Amino acid sequence: MNVIRTTPPRPVDVAAVFPRLAPLARSATRLHPRPGSPSPYQSSVGGPLLWPARQPWLYCDKWHEGPLSPLVPVAQLYVRDVPGLRPPGRSDVLQVLWCPSEHPPEYKPSTELFWRTASDVATVLGSPPMPAEADDNYIPEPCVLAPEQVTEYPNFLELDEELQQQLSDWSVWQASGVAIDDSYETAPQEFYMNEVSEAPGWKVGGWAPWGLTDPVARFCVNCGAAMHPLLTIASNECRDYRRSWIPHEDQHIAVVDDDKVSNPPGIQVSGGNHLQLYACSTCYTHTSLIQ
Repeated sequence: MNVIRTTPPRPVDVAAVFPRLAPLARSATRLHPRPGSPSPYQSSVGGPLLWPARQPWLYCDKWHEGPLSPLVPVAQLYVRDVPGLRPPGRSDVLQVLWCPSEHPPEYKPSTELFWRTASDVATVLGSPPMPAEADDNYIPEPCVLAPEQVTEYPNFLELDEELQQQLSDWSVWQASGVAIDDSYETAPQEFYMNEVSEAPGWKVGGWAPWGLTDPVARFCVNCGAAMHPLLTIASNECRDYRRSWIPHEDQHIAVVDDDKVSNPPGIQVSGGNHLQLYACSTCYTHTSLIQ
């Protein structure tokens, strides 16, 4: 990878203040997509895929008039860059594609996941087909990645009532000696949500960004196993109200709410939400949910 992004340390060791959070910590890999010209041999968002020349391209046959619509590359992730990925067998590359339009009834893009072994690809497809019609909000700009592992804690909505009450009690935060801006006094749980729970932006693993809906457990339709967050496809990398998550290398930027800064891939999922992919670690099926 040819770019580096480093998330500043969290303003507080929240597990030290609230010990019951400690066993809920999860590793996530922030992808930090930035404009670039990735090759098929790199991890990327919106870049060319390591797709065999002899393998047929994928098409969407749902809700389209006329000819089938080719899918477009969304992300390519090499396991060497994203250690949190757990591929099947010898696979070492995850490829994510979608149809660049919103499909009813949930009005989200239809996604396909493909696990591949890089060494098996002898000749790469040079020019994949492009859809004749597409929603520009679902055509990602080519970006190189700067994967970085961080620690996350569950979304406030996923916590039990006792922990929610503790996090909402200003006196508990004060007693811990943690320095928190007084603006959080009336709702200290927002400090937890904004500063120490889930990282914003594109990421692999970690905890899901609930809020648009209440948390709902996801289960595999094939084997019934619990599904876990695989990839968060975000409509923005960060916003000014969550500046503490902005990497050290970008802290000089005065205003990050500008879309060119906060959203390098240019994706807008359902008007500014996120598309969360969930995967089964047993049979590798996946599902998606707008969050």
